[in-house]
Amino acid sequence: MGHGSYTSADWTRLKTSKKITKKSDENNIFEKSSMDPKFDPKFIAMRESRDSEDHPDSTPVILGLDVTGSMGYLASQIAKEGLHETMMKLFSTKPINDPQIMFSAIGDVVDSAPLQVTQFESDIRIAKQLLELWLEGKGGDGPEDYPLLWYFAAKHTSTDRYEKRGKKGYLFTIGDADSHESINSSDIKKIFGDDGADISTQEAARLAGEKYELFHINIIGSSNWIPPVLGRAIPGRIMCIPKNNIDVLPELIVSTLMLYGGKSMDEVIGNWPEQAGNIVRECLKTLVVSTNNGVEF
Repeated sequence: MGHGSYTSADWTRLKTSKKITKKSDENNIFEKSSMDPKFDPKFIAMRESRDSEDHPDSTPVILGLDVTGSMGYLASQIAKEGLHETMMKLFSTKPINDPQIMFSAIGDVVDSAPLQVTQFESDIRIAKQLLELWLEGKGGDGPEDYPLLWYFAAKHTSTDRYEKRGKKGYLFTIGDADSHESINSSDIKKIFGDDGADISTQEAARLAGEKYELFHINIIGSSNWIPPVLGRAIPGRIMCIPKNNIDVLPELIVSTLMLYGGKSMDEVIGNWPEQAGNIVRECLKTLVVSTNNGVEF
């Protein structure tokens, strides 16, 4: 997957056809009342990010959104503004080559839709698929199940970037809670159709980390609280952003990619207006960057 190119004109047409405005919320943006089988991991053997004539150096980027409880506002913000802004900033700053985006809606293992995953795409189908996800909005206890996406990425994605070039893609989870300590084998069977033993959150991170650079963006109230389970699984890869600053998520995601591409912090922050740059710099304080070319801070 991943042919074609994303354009502002395509986004404008889609937004108009869906009647999406700044006042739209998750209830009128996301119209599905159940999970579409095409996004159900149980029916997906593999999601593929492949090179093409349009995109000869494909780079897979997975964005996993917590959609439990009251987190529908996050998907709503991404759908209304965040996705388009992220794509435009990816094109203007070029932190990676030929981005191919896959979205995931992350729930809880007790939900009817614990995980949904779109295709890797490079054009307006990124947005079309995002709008077809079901925001179930349930969730069980406080911790969530971000490792479900790590497991899927490790076991059920195939990318030319990794298999041909030995390079990793990028995977961001975004939410406001910590993770459970493990995924039970019964849940793995129910959600993915896979046989196997229980898997710890740290092991899921290790497996996904072979193919992807893993990051978690933690939505906070005021203090930089690092979720302990996630902190142990991906130390130095958690960034905290206040809920009232989530409109800066595109800058934060692109800035992370720029840092991992070898740019300095000052070079990265210089791409943004002063207010957005100050927020991003603060968010990146907890990120430890180590890249193939030796950049670390």
